[in-house]
Amino acid sequence: MFRPVDPKTHLPEIEHKHIEYWKRKGIFEKSVEQRKGKTKFVFFDGPPFANGLPHYGHIMALSLKDAVTRYFTMRGYYVPRVNGWDCHGLPVEYEIEKELGLSGRKDIETMGVEQFNTKCRESVFRYTVQWNELFERVARWVDIEHGYATLNASYMESIWWVFKQIWEKKMMYQGFKSMHICPRCSTPLSNFEVSLGYKDVTDLSVTSQFQSKDDPNLYFLAWTTTPWTLPGNVALAVGAEIDYVQIQSEGKSFILAKALLEKHFDIANLKAKVEKEMKGKELVGKAYVPLFDYYTNAPLEGLEKAWKVIAADFVTTQDGTGIVHIASGYGEDDMEASLKEGIPILRHVDMAGLFEKEVTPWAGKFVKGQENNIADWLAKNGKLFKKENYRHSYPHCWRCDTPLLNYATKAWFIRVTDIKDKLIANNQKIHWQPDHIKEGRFGKWLENVRDWNISRNRFWGTPLPIWECESCGEQECIGSIEELKTRSGKVPMRGNEVDLHKPYIDEVTYPCAKCQKIMKRIPEVLDCWFESGAMPYAQLHYPFENKEEFEKNFPAHFIAEGLDQTRGWFYTLHVLATILFDKPAFQNVIVNGILLAQGGEKLSKRKKNYPDPKLLFEEKGVDSVRMFLYTSTAPLAEDVRFSEQHVDELVKKFTLTLWNTYSFFVTYANIDNFTPNKNPQKPAHKLDLWILSRLHALIKEVTENMEDYNLTKATRPMLDFVDDLSNWYVRRSRRRFWKSENDGDKQCAYETLHTVLVKFSQILAPFMPFLADEIYRNLTEKESVHLTDWPKAEEVQIDKELNEEILLARRVVNLGHAIRGKKKIRVRQPLQKVVVGLPKSLDPEKILLQKAVILEELNVKELEILKDAGELATFVALPNAKLLGPKYGKDVQKIIQESKAGNFKVLPDGRVEVAGFSLEPEEVELAYKGKEGVDIESEEGTVVSLDLTLTEDLEWEGLMREVVRSLQDMRKEAGYQVSDRIDVLVKSEGKLEAAVTKFAGEIKQETLAEELRQGGDFEWDLEKEFNIEGFSAKLAVKKVTHPLTAT
Repeated sequence: MFRPVDPKTHLPEIEHKHIEYWKRKGIFEKSVEQRKGKTKFVFFDGPPFANGLPHYGHIMALSLKDAVTRYFTMRGYYVPRVNGWDCHGLPVEYEIEKELGLSGRKDIETMGVEQFNTKCRESVFRYTVQWNELFERVARWVDIEHGYATLNASYMESIWWVFKQIWEKKMMYQGFKSMHICPRCSTPLSNFEVSLGYKDVTDLSVTSQFQSKDDPNLYFLAWTTTPWTLPGNVALAVGAEIDYVQIQSEGKSFILAKALLEKHFDIANLKAKVEKEMKGKELVGKAYVPLFDYYTNAPLEGLEKAWKVIAADFVTTQDGTGIVHIASGYGEDDMEASLKEGIPILRHVDMAGLFEKEVTPWAGKFVKGQENNIADWLAKNGKLFKKENYRHSYPHCWRCDTPLLNYATKAWFIRVTDIKDKLIANNQKIHWQPDHIKEGRFGKWLENVRDWNISRNRFWGTPLPIWECESCGEQECIGSIEELKTRSGKVPMRGNEVDLHKPYIDEVTYPCAKCQKIMKRIPEVLDCWFESGAMPYAQLHYPFENKEEFEKNFPAHFIAEGLDQTRGWFYTLHVLATILFDKPAFQNVIVNGILLAQGGEKLSKRKKNYPDPKLLFEEKGVDSVRMFLYTSTAPLAEDVRFSEQHVDELVKKFTLTLWNTYSFFVTYANIDNFTPNKNPQKPAHKLDLWILSRLHALIKEVTENMEDYNLTKATRPMLDFVDDLSNWYVRRSRRRFWKSENDGDKQCAYETLHTVLVKFSQILAPFMPFLADEIYRNLTEKESVHLTDWPKAEEVQIDKELNEEILLARRVVNLGHAIRGKKKIRVRQPLQKVVVGLPKSLDPEKILLQKAVILEELNVKELEILKDAGELATFVALPNAKLLGPKYGKDVQKIIQESKAGNFKVLPDGRVEVAGFSLEPEEVELAYKGKEGVDIESEEGTVVSLDLTLTEDLEWEGLMREVVRSLQDMRKEAGYQVSDRIDVLVKSEGKLEAAVTKFAGEIKQETLAEELRQGGDFEWDLEKEFNIEGFSAKLAVKKVTHPLTAT
């Protein structure tokens, strides 16, 4: 006997029971330990910040990681997995600054670095309880007890080792560069951090007029979207070979690129006149009056070379005026052009984004927000040509959301450009899912790789292990705690613990080997992305411990994170592994897309445009949320709209369908005292052979796609399989389960359904771990599905011909039902004929083998097969004008006309040739259109039509079926068991009465009735009045109690 199953069970309750069961029995630990000694499957888990609460993006990533690691565990691998915590960096510091009401670097220094870092340390594990609760609730199996944290001294020591390896390879340097800084955080950012924070914003753009020193009536026009940089202008850049014009308008002359002339002047209406033309190189060297005079007498070497026209190859005529305003301290191109010309680096804004004291009108004010004030000043002083709003993509700090500024400053860099070719070569060794990321987003990023700025002018992070002599400038890199102790005689301590953080590390000094003066550590800390990129080594305290363990198991088999990590964690892992070992850090990677709100916008707490995950879990169940995520295109790096309705749809179509199938089996198996046979007989029934064939074909398909790390393709076939199982196999086998005699056929049906449910629960286990274990444990009485081996597809069981045969039958049936639905004709109403047109590639014999089934399913009397679908319908091509418009322009109308005329050809690769053009499959829909007076439905070249004419006999039979349905409903309402025999009353009139008389035998057979009465006064268990197709009827039922079974 199996434990009874309530079809109305609230599935989240089962999930909670299994959470407790798994904990009590240590199922996760057993699943790992029982594989010890087997081949190790190495998984790197990207460390999240535990000082913030998890969100849907995390649920997506956790679900992907869990499914893959569960799968490979079942495949026989030893798959230990531990989680880690990212503890350092701007994300932590920013939260503490907000909490303490601090506003930047100066406030932190006033408070004291030790106190600030203590607050950071206290905060980093603030939400671990909530994270651990989420792990448990979403069934993400992970070893929390042995996890790593980036703030641990052992982790930081390994980071020092990594740093020193790069140092010794001469790949580390300190450079003075113009780079993006966050003014609020007062630190430079790496180029990939900058890429994380671009937003579309509307800023004020300004076109300024720079007065020529040679001719006070002549002005150079230069455009900028950052007016705050104008007080720092030192030059104007032109393209040497670009054509420029001098134009006269309203009494003044202006110089700008010829190609942009009409953008700024009304030539057509003769409101401006071209005076002369010249190449850009003819303008080089011409001097102009500075817009602002704040720095004209500054003590800067090379200042005499400033405020002149220079040539630069980055100047274009795509926008602006073709003349670029150069601010040497605020832009990479600006800085390089200035250095090339010997122009000094002029900085009129500090690192906090505040104007320096020399810029008197706005001294001490933050630059963003002063754009209008600057434009007003220029207008007042006759230096503004034009201002207008400009929408563009502008970088913001990835943590605090502050607009970034381009700023020339010193920082430490890794020479990533030196290993560009190696990075690209190692990328070829990685299996990306989806594949297009390899050459696309990630590959293109590598093609344009830049040196990595790894230093941060901050406090809470791994200190750069570089000591510098305060006298001679000698620099030394320390690669371990022991090396530091050897050089200095001490190690940094916080109480009784070794602590490598600031300020303790900065108290460690030692004599310079060259001049014997004091060596002090430089003040910067490491980019926290460097720390997460070093996790493969640091989590194991490599190379100080676990050396053999690491080297035997590197690179990892698998990692997974969101699309943004192609320029974040995936990238830093790849760079460090290539530098250290000339290998990729990982062999396989799943890149997931972003979950969006139902309307397509980002999920937002403020907008409350997404369901509370906790409530969703308790209403729909974690299993169904997980399965929705897997079957969506999110695991293929595509953005997916997410809503409760999406999950609800999956619950209804898949989860509850599977549960009801499982409940059906248990109910009838218990009635018949079915016990699974360890050596079941080989099935002979076609339905049994088919569902077992489908099962093993499914196992094969899921396995192949999981080996390819394609979770979308692995899970979607499961939805189709459950539909086949419930809506075809079980539904068409019901009479085999219902019949009273326990013969071999009935036993075989039970054995087949039992086998299918057990095997299916195993392949379902990685994706819906709760439901899978519930089914498996009840049907096998074993400890857990998660302790079993992944089922093998038995090729001998797979009958492709039979699969195709029933697939075709189902297709015909579904198309026939679609016609009934369109015409609002109930399935219970018999029809005379179904006509099927098949493509030439399909053998009509396959339809004939399923003829009886098709007739029964569609409730028709005859089946007619046409050799040519063209007898029913016309094959048409429907071009998608919306897609074709941008590509073909006015030729779209020609394509549409030729398609309508039927002048098209389908090519072997699926493309469609029409009007001399070759259209891609997604650009044109191929379909069948019914001929006049014929209602058809089609799919995959199969066309179906129904004869919808109703004769009197067909009407009577339809009425009979309505009576049967009503009586079956009354059986349920009366609470009868499925095997109970009954007596029935059907008292009616007219056509309905005639129909009941004619089909009395069928009614009794379908309702398990021993007697059918059409009148008389008797006592019934349940009586009801009905209106059946316009006819009044009284129906009643009574359970039959035989003398031998009476109490």
